[in-house]
Amino acid sequence: MFARLWRGYLRKHWFLLVVAFLFMVIEGGTLGALSYMLQPMFDLVFVEGRESAIWWVGLGIFALFVIRGITGIIHKSILTGVSFRASTEVQLDLLRHTLTLDNAFHSRTSPGSMIERVQGDVTAIQSLWNMILVSAGRDLIALVSLLAVALSIDWKWTLVAIIGAPMLVVPSLLVQRYVRRKSNYLRDIAGKRTTRLDEVFHGITPIKLNRMEVYQADNFSDLSDTWVRSTIKTTVGQATVPALVDFAVGFGFFCVLLYGGPQIIAGEKTIGEFMSFFTAMSLAFQPMRRLGGVLGYWEMMIASLSRIFGLFDAKPAVIDRVRQDVTLDGSSITFEDVALSYGDKAVLNGLSFSANSGTTTALVGSSGAGKSTVFNVLTRLVDPASGKITIGGVDVKDMPLPQLRSLFSVVSQDALLFDETLRENILLGRDDVEDAHLKQVLDDAHVSDFLKDLPDGLDTAVGPRGSNLSGGQRQRVAIARALLRDTPILLLDEATSALDAESEKVVQKALERLSKGRTTLVIAHRLSTVRDADQILVLDHGELAESGTHDDLIGKGGIYARLHDLQFQTGTKPFTGDVPIPRQKGRLPRRDVNPVRAFLNRVFDGGAD
Repeated sequence: MFARLWRGYLRKHWFLLVVAFLFMVIEGGTLGALSYMLQPMFDLVFVEGRESAIWWVGLGIFALFVIRGITGIIHKSILTGVSFRASTEVQLDLLRHTLTLDNAFHSRTSPGSMIERVQGDVTAIQSLWNMILVSAGRDLIALVSLLAVALSIDWKWTLVAIIGAPMLVVPSLLVQRYVRRKSNYLRDIAGKRTTRLDEVFHGITPIKLNRMEVYQADNFSDLSDTWVRSTIKTTVGQATVPALVDFAVGFGFFCVLLYGGPQIIAGEKTIGEFMSFFTAMSLAFQPMRRLGGVLGYWEMMIASLSRIFGLFDAKPAVIDRVRQDVTLDGSSITFEDVALSYGDKAVLNGLSFSANSGTTTALVGSSGAGKSTVFNVLTRLVDPASGKITIGGVDVKDMPLPQLRSLFSVVSQDALLFDETLRENILLGRDDVEDAHLKQVLDDAHVSDFLKDLPDGLDTAVGPRGSNLSGGQRQRVAIARALLRDTPILLLDEATSALDAESEKVVQKALERLSKGRTTLVIAHRLSTVRDADQILVLDHGELAESGTHDDLIGKGGIYARLHDLQFQTGTKPFTGDVPIPRQKGRLPRRDVNPVRAFLNRVFDGGAD
């Protein structure tokens, strides 16, 4: 995994990394030089009393600190720049890759998990990478230089000082495995917390209306408690290796005093030699601790890297078979015996139909009949298990995905708006739209009707998910997008189902203008909105149960006619898949009763409904 990180993102910065490493070598080497200068300071100045030595020893020590400070600034600045650039590239590549993955992947992967991988894991690598580089560079060089000074003074003292080092091997390996396991678990819990927060903040209104504040807060509290406990355990694991280093170093100092103390008392070693050795080993203490901690940091980075590259290794199920655009003969749509299942559930079951260029085809049926799945397989958000779908006589699998999806404009019941200005939400990054064309689009989509009421016109911020606009206004923005795209095929997914009567009327006019001259597929529960369609397809359990015009289907007295009667007998209630149940004792079942009929039943039947 580290090799992939190097090849993909760090190798291009190799020159800066080499420069940073050189400055780290200089900074690390100053500690060894500093400990070496203590010997003449004690022996020549403090013991022998040479005044002339004060200046050159003092200036030498001062120069070492200046060099250490300057080199530290330089290599930290370089490494920070490389680290942030590389991590940003990883984030961008992760985002681009996840956008290529199909809906099946996103349906089984929570948004919080995705955010944690793109943001949390990459940020963790960014900070850990700096720690590891500094420890592997500066601290390793410092440790080597300090040990060199210690060896030059007395190699036996040095061996005695590091006598406890072998005791670190087995415990360090055990801690290493523990930290990696806990780090993986910690990142999973962090993803769940992020998902919970995302759901809470996006569902704040239903949470308040259903008095779920305590429930949601308790859920987040439980996740947070688990996260805190896991964080503490991970931190304990990280701190264990430096603690083991403390034990080994302390034991080494104890042995050195027992072995070297009598030699100094006997005059075999000078005080300057001992102070230089003692300082070298003391200064080596912190680099040794940080290098010991690198094991914990390394395991955390490996855990994040495994999650990141695991996401990179996820392959989209829907892929291009061709790369060059193909020529279409119009925008007619044909389904030939198309079948699709989600697990054991058949969603489309040998569906076949045709929609001619420039005509409007309505899809109606109960919830789960396969209407939305028709849109998904047509746009290749998912590929069918069998069958064939053509547009303009060309199999959709024989078109590059960019060309295929450039054929569609989609207006759904949930218009997706971004927390940007109204202008940006309509243009979506395009900079080739002339003002006159934009004005025409705004007029045709009836956006101009409410534009004058906004404080900053087109530059008004629409808020998160368009919260500053009404439902009808958001739908009109979505229609303006579709008009601006000017594609040959229009997909309408219950575009007016959530609107009041006045807003529906305005949006319906905009939709009629939008669909003119385009091949249009409409999903609708309100049958009144599709009665003028060129053909109506009635789906039932993924099969085509009926087809024809509104009048034809009413005359047949089949499923469509029953749906129509149900809606107009009970007001304008959209059909939800419940087949009318025969009246019992003069009353309709509770779920299909409107208030007026229920009242009359109670009056004339003399009983409670």
